[in-house]
Amino acid sequence: MPAERPVIERRILTALEAVPPRIPVVVGGCGIGRTSLLNRLGARLGPDTERIDIERAATTPEGFLAAVTRATRCQAPAADPGTDDPRAARAAFDRLCAFLALARTPNGGSVTFLLDEVLEIRTFQSFPGLRGALREFWTALCDSPNRFVLTTRFVSRARRLFRDAPDRFEFVHLPPLSPTEVGASLTRLGLGATDGERLELGRIIHALTDGRPRYVRLLAEATAAVGAGDPVSALAAQMAPDAPLSMACRFCYELRLHRARGYGALKAILEVLSLEEPLTLTEVAHRLGRTPGSTKDYLSWLEDVDLLSVRHKRYSFTDPMLRLWVHLHGQATPPNEDDLAREAQEYAVARFPYMESDQAATPAVAAGRKTRRDHSRSMIEID
Repeated sequence: MPAERPVIERRILTALEAVPPRIPVVVGGCGIGRTSLLNRLGARLGPDTERIDIERAATTPEGFLAAVTRATRCQAPAADPGTDDPRAARAAFDRLCAFLALARTPNGGSVTFLLDEVLEIRTFQSFPGLRGALREFWTALCDSPNRFVLTTRFVSRARRLFRDAPDRFEFVHLPPLSPTEVGASLTRLGLGATDGERLELGRIIHALTDGRPRYVRLLAEATAAVGAGDPVSALAAQMAPDAPLSMACRFCYELRLHRARGYGALKAILEVLSLEEPLTLTEVAHRLGRTPGSTKDYLSWLEDVDLLSVRHKRYSFTDPMLRLWVHLHGQATPPNEDDLAREAQEYAVARFPYMESDQAATPAVAAGRKTRRDHSRSMIEID
């Protein structure tokens, strides 16, 4: 049930058809639909399109060059006689840039490259002579007659790294789905007997998922499987260990933490904010037991990988579903069925307050919630 984005697709196609072509940079968080968008663009643009997942293949410059030239159908430009050993990092990177800039289709036409997770080019900057690899890469794309669409899940990093990029780059923010779009997607799953029921289910699922397409799809499929049209119960089941939605949250959590610095301390801050948000720097430092100076560094590293956002000097999770997952799974033991039901209910009420009157937690549930939270506070570990 991939979400369609016709407005975004038209904007990207318009950029590619400009003279000279502009280079769209599609930015959006985990599960927002970047890869699905590239797949649809590839189908629309036809056989002269090459899609490359840089995150999968970016090892060494020479390894990446070999992977790209093996996987694509286009013809690489001939290397100049006397070129340095292609096994060397510098020479391989130069050949990679030349390949993307000058490659032609079998019939001699230009190529459209769809480059997924393009910021992974930064991994090459640790090799000798490639400290400026990212800037050299941008220059090669801008000087090329070929067309390019780039994507990244790291919004904050992209803004910073593209701050001084050439004007040919055009940022395209991929937004969450609207409640109407979520409701329309439910028809394909047979959810809701009437338009009114689908609209109401769409509003609830949108509120629970923040409109993020991957979460929408997984929660809608789980709701359909339950058969009772109960997204909150489906959410509780999907937050269990190894459930698809839980695993999607875990992937995003681990991937972003591993791209940041200070892994253990960052996990501790996320656990603090999973209990209460938004918090100021001073409040986070106090709960963490660290100085404001070191805590500020930790918070900035979390902002850098889009796990946290700050507004009016108060920090909170960028992804509310991920906050729920951290609260449930950032413990010494996995959550049990009561934990899942209780926390999913509390989360649903916070996201969709009108549900409280019909499904309010009992005093016993509230007491259990407080006990679990107080216990978790003492379990924070700093590396």
